[in-house]
Order: sequence, then structure tokens, then C-alpha cells
Amino acid sequence: MPAADRSAGRDVHIYDMKDPDTVLGGLILTNGVTNANLYSMLEVFCIFDSTYFLREEHGMIVQKDSHPLNPGKYYILTDGSITISNGPWLVRTLSIATGTRVAQFRDSVRERDRRCIMTGQRALGADRGFWHSFEAAHIFPLAYEGHWVDNDYSRWITIEPTTGGPINSVQNGMLLRSHMHNLFDNYDVSINPDDNYKIVCFDLDMDGVAGGHLDQEFLENPHRPVDQLLRWHFRQAILANMRGAGEPTFECDFPPGSDNMGEIMSAPKAAERMEFELFSRLVADDRRGTTSS
Repeated sequence: MPAADRSAGRDVHIYDMKDPDTVLGGLILTNGVTNANLYSMLEVFCIFDSTYFLREEHGMIVQKDSHPLNPGKYYILTDGSITISNGPWLVRTLSIATGTRVAQFRDSVRERDRRCIMTGQRALGADRGFWHSFEAAHIFPLAYEGHWVDNDYSRWITIEPTTGGPINSVQNGMLLRSHMHNLFDNYDVSINPDDNYKIVCFDLDMDGVAGGHLDQEFLENPHRPVDQLLRWHFRQAILANMRGAGEPTFECDFPPGSDNMGEIMSAPKAAERMEFELFSRLVADDRRGTTSS
């Protein structure tokens, strides 16, 4: 099955005024996205060497303000050049075989949050040990620990676990409902720590969370995720969904008897996805006694 097209359904389209026939990127507009947000998100995947402005298709200059963004075409006005960033996007998928969450990480995230931090739904069975449909999600994926080490992301961690290394710190995790975990891993939803921890949906919002904010109880917890990792995920979501035609999004629901590897290898970014999937399975095997599904 071919990868789904993230650009399908976009109702915000971005062009260079000097080349108005070439789309630079776009967005599926959801609740809470403002004019100022569009400017800041644009600067994640476009590099400018001069001052620029956005103009609506009817000629009005778009102000950097909190006014809700309208659907439509937007043109970049600048005397300088525009370069599309080649910043790396890390392929990230879910599959039936996960098991990459070590026990201490899972338990620390559960103890701190006790609810889905995006929907606000409480884990009502937590006191009885029932966490069904709640999952401890890594913000930065465990499968890319090499990238984590190479970029010294451990420097942001102040609470290290006794096992699993800094990448498994409670500061790199949050509790989500299972379907929100799926959306988060696919970069369909993220959190902008530079806009009062706003929840931003990059696809249609089925849960009514778009434009909401993380609650004060969560933000005041000294063990909460660090802003740098939330910002990393938000930037990845922008690259995945807004740059050019967007990055591929993959099928993860393989019925029994499916040729899983064949489908992966025939899809875009096959090598990167195989690396992610194989690492996930190796971690699951190595830690089978300490993980939860």
C-alpha cells in the first residue's frame, strides 16, 4: 500500500511571490493556529537572508499577531532569497511489535501524570493497577539513541533513571491515551512550548484538543518534560507536515499473513523505516521482561 500523502487536504498553501507557481509548503488548518504561529512555523523549514512578510492572495499583508489564521494562499515577500531547509526528519512509525519502553521509564511517567496530558482523561483504574489504553510515550524516540548521543541531547536531562540511560528519563516522556500516542509518534499532533504549551494538530482533530494548552498542574511539576525535547518534536512535526509536499506517513496495521517487510521495502524511506522497525524489535526482545505493551 502506498504511503499516505500529508499534503492532501491542505487548506493553507505557501508560495514565493517571485515564483508563484511553485508551492513551498502548506498546512491542514486546525483550531488555535494564529498568524504569528504561521510566521514562526515557516521559519522552521525556510531560511531567509533578509526581512520578509506574508501576503494574502487578495493583497493584504499578514500581521504577526494572535488573529486566527484563515485558509488560503500566502505569498512570501522578500528582497532576499528563500532556501528550503534540509534539516533532518527522523522516520518514526508504530507497528504491532513495539515494546521499547523500559519498566522504570513507564512507571515514572505513570506515577507523575496519571492522565493523558493532551486530552486530560484520567486513568481511573490506576490505583488498582489498570492502565489499559494509557501508554508512556517517548518524546524523542528510543530507536534513534545514536542520534541522541551524537547531538548530546543528554545535556538537557537533569533527572537520570537508574537504568536505561538519559534517553529513558521521565523528562523524555509523557502519558497519552493509546490513540494519541499513535498520533504523536506520527507527528500528527505536537506541543509548542514557545506558545504557552499549545497543542497543535497537523491533521483533522478528532479529539477536540487543537488549540488547547497543557494544564498548570503538569507544567508546575518539576519532573515534567524539558522544553528542549518538546521543541524538538514540534519542529519535527513542522518538517513532516509543512515542508514541501510533506513527509510520507505509513501503514502500521498489518493483518495476519501480510508481507510486512515487503510492504515496508516497497514504500518511501524504506531503509530508514527498516532501521527503526528492526531496532524496535531488538529492544523488545532484549527487554521483554521489563516492558509493557
